[in-house]
Amino acid sequence: MELIAITLPWFYPSEGADIARKLRSGQYSRIHIRKPGADEQEVRKLMDEIPADLRRRISLHDCHSIAAETGAGGIHLNRRNPDIPPGWDGLVSVSLHSPAEAEALGGRADYAFLSPVFPSVSKPGYGAERFDPCELRKTLRPGIYALGGVTPDRLPELEAMGFHGAAMLGAAWRREIDPEAFRLQLITDGTDIEDVLSGARMSAEGGCRWVQIRMKGAPVESVAEVARELAPLRESHGIVLLVDDHVELAAQIDCIDGVHVGKNDMPVAEARRLLGPGKILGATANTIADIEAALRDGADYIGLGPYRFTTTKKNLSPVLGTEGYRDILGECRRRGYRQPVVAIGGITASDIPGIMSAGAAGIAVSGAILRQADPAEAARWMTEILKTNTNT
Repeated sequence: MELIAITLPWFYPSEGADIARKLRSGQYSRIHIRKPGADEQEVRKLMDEIPADLRRRISLHDCHSIAAETGAGGIHLNRRNPDIPPGWDGLVSVSLHSPAEAEALGGRADYAFLSPVFPSVSKPGYGAERFDPCELRKTLRPGIYALGGVTPDRLPELEAMGFHGAAMLGAAWRREIDPEAFRLQLITDGTDIEDVLSGARMSAEGGCRWVQIRMKGAPVESVAEVARELAPLRESHGIVLLVDDHVELAAQIDCIDGVHVGKNDMPVAEARRLLGPGKILGATANTIADIEAALRDGADYIGLGPYRFTTTKKNLSPVLGTEGYRDILGECRRRGYRQPVVAIGGITASDIPGIMSAGAAGIAVSGAILRQADPAEAARWMTEILKTNTNT
């Protein structure tokens, strides 16, 4: 199945290099540059960062007037730019919202995006239930690409529907999260460097593969020191290493895989722009509205909580309990949200079966590991419980 990637709506450092890497990988036939509201100078600068030999595989959604001079091989027509520029001899694509529109295309476009085929967080309530898969199989013609909520695991389904290809936005750029590493997450506690290092190392020895460095009130230099000291665990134990809140630090240090932002930290959209798509971004949520906003702004995963009262957090949101998770995660499934959700807040080993049966992809703990007589054994025990209670 032929794939097209559509850029994130904001610019970020190294984006040109990322685009070139995607095209050279052979995974994507084309990349569409879609930057709503951007001026020509910004788009031209991005095009200049892309090697000249790859630009024929670029389509511009706006700034059609510079398509030819920058070497772009295609343009995409939309409500802002509905007409083909005079003299344009490159590829033309359009957006469609019904199979009937595809029938009416004629010779106006070389290919088209039909959307939304699946529910999309960027357009809540504008769902794919309008499309009957059986009807699509009868009416789809060559050159129609599926768009909206497309993820790699859904490609076989789209191929069975008769789509020529698929276009992906966030899923094309998002760093993949290892579900096994995600399942048990340690959130460090306190500001003493040696204590934080010791707790993280013992957790890793017990099988924890996800460590979030949380040192509220500590100097950023101390957080950076801990991250560098724990970096060897990424190779020796395969851990994913995140920091809490310090977005700039995560963006600057290669050994940090990502960052988690709380509801009172940097806004998710701003954090995403600073990080770019190559690092993991998690966000705290307490309601389905929180989840929707965080995913729309670029979060890769959600920390949903608190499960119960916890002494490690101040100004807690309302406690959810198992039923709260069941309700909210059920709504996530109904809306088609596929990003993983980790349960947070006062969780113990005995809570795991109920939380996982409610639909969580994992748990994040602090005291349940760090305050035990043998943190490594506590992590090992929780890992085993999670293995037997994982949703398949």
